[in-house]
Amino acid sequence: MVLTSVGKMVALQKQTSGIRNICILAHVDHGDQEYLINLIDSPGHVDFSSEVSTAVRLCDGCIIVVDAVEGVCPQTQAVLRQAWLENIRPVLVINKIDRLIVELKLTPQEAYLHLKNILEQINAVTGALFTSKVLEERAEKESESESISDTAPGDQIYDWSAGLEDTDDSHLYFSPDRGNVVFASAVDGWGFGIEHFAKLYSQKIGIKPAVLLKTLWGDYYLNTKAKKIMKGDQSKGKKPLFVQLVLDNIWSLYEAVMKRDKEKIEKIVTSLGLKIGARESRHTDPKVQLNAICSQWLPISDAVLSMVCNKLPSPLDITAERVEKLMCVGARTFDSLPPETQELKSAFMKCSSEGTAPVIVFVSKMFPVDAKALPHNKPRPLTQEEIAHRRELAKQRHAEKLAANQGKELSEKPPSENSPEGTGNTGEEQQLTGQVESVTSKATKQEADNKEPFIAFARVFSGVVHKGQKIFVLGPKYDPAESLHKCPATDELPLVPHMTCCTLENLYLLMGRELEDLEEVPAGNVLGIGGLQDFVLKSATLSTSPACPPFTPLNFEATPIVRVAVEPKHPSDMPQLVRGMKLLNQADPCVQVLIQETGEHVLVTAGEVHLQRCLDDLKERFAKIQISVSAPIIPFRETITRPPKVDMVNEEIGKQQKVAVIHQTKEDQTKIPEGIQVDSDGLVTISTPNKQATLSVKAMPLPEEVTRLLEENSDLIRTMEQLNTSLNEDKKSHEINQKTLDRIKEFKQKLEQNLQGRKWRNAVDHIWSFGPRKCGPNILLHNFEGYKRSVWQCLGNSVKEVSKYRDFDNSIVSGFQLATLSGPMCEEPLMGVCFTVEKWEINKVGEMLSTSTQDSGECDATEHKQSEDTTLTSSCTDEVCSANEHQDNSQSVPKSPEKMSKHKGEALLADCYGPFSGQLIATMKEACRYALQAKPQRLMAAMYTCEIMATAEVLGRVYAVLSKREGRVLQEEMKEGTDVFIIKAVLPVAESFGFADEIRKRTSGLASPQLVFSHWEIISSDPFWVPTTEEEYLHFGEKADSENQARKYMNAVRKRKGLYVEEKIVEHAEKQRTLSKNK
Repeated sequence: MVLTSVGKMVALQKQTSGIRNICILAHVDHGDQEYLINLIDSPGHVDFSSEVSTAVRLCDGCIIVVDAVEGVCPQTQAVLRQAWLENIRPVLVINKIDRLIVELKLTPQEAYLHLKNILEQINAVTGALFTSKVLEERAEKESESESISDTAPGDQIYDWSAGLEDTDDSHLYFSPDRGNVVFASAVDGWGFGIEHFAKLYSQKIGIKPAVLLKTLWGDYYLNTKAKKIMKGDQSKGKKPLFVQLVLDNIWSLYEAVMKRDKEKIEKIVTSLGLKIGARESRHTDPKVQLNAICSQWLPISDAVLSMVCNKLPSPLDITAERVEKLMCVGARTFDSLPPETQELKSAFMKCSSEGTAPVIVFVSKMFPVDAKALPHNKPRPLTQEEIAHRRELAKQRHAEKLAANQGKELSEKPPSENSPEGTGNTGEEQQLTGQVESVTSKATKQEADNKEPFIAFARVFSGVVHKGQKIFVLGPKYDPAESLHKCPATDELPLVPHMTCCTLENLYLLMGRELEDLEEVPAGNVLGIGGLQDFVLKSATLSTSPACPPFTPLNFEATPIVRVAVEPKHPSDMPQLVRGMKLLNQADPCVQVLIQETGEHVLVTAGEVHLQRCLDDLKERFAKIQISVSAPIIPFRETITRPPKVDMVNEEIGKQQKVAVIHQTKEDQTKIPEGIQVDSDGLVTISTPNKQATLSVKAMPLPEEVTRLLEENSDLIRTMEQLNTSLNEDKKSHEINQKTLDRIKEFKQKLEQNLQGRKWRNAVDHIWSFGPRKCGPNILLHNFEGYKRSVWQCLGNSVKEVSKYRDFDNSIVSGFQLATLSGPMCEEPLMGVCFTVEKWEINKVGEMLSTSTQDSGECDATEHKQSEDTTLTSSCTDEVCSANEHQDNSQSVPKSPEKMSKHKGEALLADCYGPFSGQLIATMKEACRYALQAKPQRLMAAMYTCEIMATAEVLGRVYAVLSKREGRVLQEEMKEGTDVFIIKAVLPVAESFGFADEIRKRTSGLASPQLVFSHWEIISSDPFWVPTTEEEYLHFGEKADSENQARKYMNAVRKRKGLYVEEKIVEHAEKQRTLSKNK
């Protein structure tokens, strides 16, 4: 509902200091100044934390709402972290305090201690974020000072707390005396900050409001005799001031209303000077009466809005730190940006609405709207002139109708001789044209209905945005340094990568569900932009200046992990499904839409609730067709472990006598084919099909810390790969800044710390590549002589490879990438595996092949000109030699006929298997797979952390559901002052579907879990295990057909991918019989 006119809103938009972007638009009169509050609401469920990210980017402040009973939940921590990362100021509302009175039956003193505990928990989260930031900044300063000064390391004493003591962090924390905390019960309509009570009691007690404001919250009590506020309430057994002056009054009001004490209620109402209607006072539900009293006495809207206006910043108060953070993409620092780009910082800081200021807009998400909701499609009230015009048209139509009826009566009479025959035809033609027009209008209407209009949800950071303005759309990979010299000063589209030019068709004021047209929007405001559907996918930066960099990508807390394949029930609906999935991808900031190699259309979502929402949107809004959804596609990883020391019955391996197992020996025979040697250490030696190169590869499991380190630094590894590529190609476009170099050095040091011991000696210096996709959690090492290239080239120790391996080393790396992308168990990516190339031998022909590639381009170019005087030398490529053989036979002057024939034979041998580089790729891939199979293989499952709040009576049922789904309880603690237990557990993603519903059903709604993706964990059971000792036979039986979790997961994935699964369909067929006996 629009509370004020659009004209008033437009006027308020120009007063930047009075704007509060805190996340429905409302106009608020607050004292002498008018404020414009842009409130962006975001969902609270963990699966939709991406929506929080899109809202936070557009805001300057945020209201964090915490449940007074449940306290700090995982989502509270996630929200605080997102606010911190975006440098926006939070304020706190502790809601549902009525539950402490009505449900938990706490006394005012207990409630005070409970609220104090919640505040401490929230401040602890903020404190942890602050500490990590200060220590990080201090480490950066120290590394800079170390590079400048040459002091001996013994002279420096490390004190980790020095940086924390010097930095003031008091403004970061929530404290009622600072005015950034409101205590509330939204359901009963009341809320207050302690400044309200400070003003109220200053007149009654005669103490200054400023003194009361500082002492109302904390360890203070009121000495009624001396009329002084004293410190140390607990030591003297006194009531704290907050309990005495605030909570006692609220508790007594609740007690009077709940017990229906009419005299006491009337006394409270008259003392507070309130007016309660007869209907509310007679109502049978005490909550109605309570709401009527509280909403007048302590209105929640006043408390929250006064806190927002006084404590949250306006767009003019944007910090320099936030501006620099927004402008620096990836590892770039603000100082490394071009001077023209750095000048834009002042435009951000001024938040200027002058005509000369560059326009900078950030689009955080695209959202679909109903076409009927657009302002130009809405019915509007008619003017007097339009009403008169319509009345005239109606009269005219009525007169035509009367005339037509009279003509009909005449036509019913016998036709006269002079009656024209063509009149009937013209009528038919008119009818036909009318039908055609109606059909075409229906078609255009249907087309308009199918087209889902999208509006960009955006904020203006600088300048004034005008309707119809031309503006640049900057992609996330756009680099202003590359394009500044290319960009003309005109509005024409420059030929610059990752930049397009578009026109802002419509600007909208977002009024909840309503949209109002605007002509212009000044800096600091949130708006909707129409017409960007074809230019922006999910988020983008818009600017009139080509010097503007793209903003840093949004931080998403939720990781998309749940996959399903989608197909239409009727194959003819496939185009609608493709179109619908494209629209869904644009509308949801977190969802991923993929088309797999098998042709399946796959949705990747953050969780079960998010998945259901996406499927509903696809069916009902975007595709509008019936769809079939596969069972969730669960991601797994493959890895290897150290050989176990005990068997499946906890007997020490090697001590028990082995029993001959037929299928075990069969499996061993089929595992390794001929021509591949595997020694006792798992070293696999394999040759290329043309026998020109031999590889020896060994696989080892990486320590858990290293795997975790590689996962956390995947972006840094990707940056290293880009820098190495540009160095190899002798490009100078990537200037390596000091901050990135320091991060790479630190990463290398951490790897060296975690890879220690005899088998990892010098391993870090010999790292050849990471995989899969050159940035994954697997490592390739080279351990053979004569090769020096590594991934640390960007640190300045790059060596130009001149050995025989230089032309084919990329083939080995490509083979490693393919091997790590799909493992041998079920074609899932590898994780935590280190492959070492111990030996790489290239025969003479192979060497000639490697030396020939540098001249191959010249040979190919001159091939057709060499028909008269061509000489065969060893520098020619095999392909060229074989191609020219028939035409050069008579004219060439070979040096040695024997060598010539031998070379021909070897060239033909190489040719029949294809290019040598391709053979190396395939051989390396096979070597990695066999090296992996020579070690104990294991599956890794994706794991959720699960936090469940439950009462004592349903605790057993919660544990039963967890154990049934392979969950593991990590921690169980009782919430202080309540009978609620907090259970922290881990649960495989594969077992999580339907988990929340089952827990709610089994506990009658008394327990509800929160699931967040956490980590990958090795499944301990061996998927290929069969009994080998006598004890295992006795325990598991000859078939050992008890359920093996890892094998079950592996076979499920293999079936889904169409791979061979070894399983018996019928067992003991001769023993099968019908149950009913013949009589």
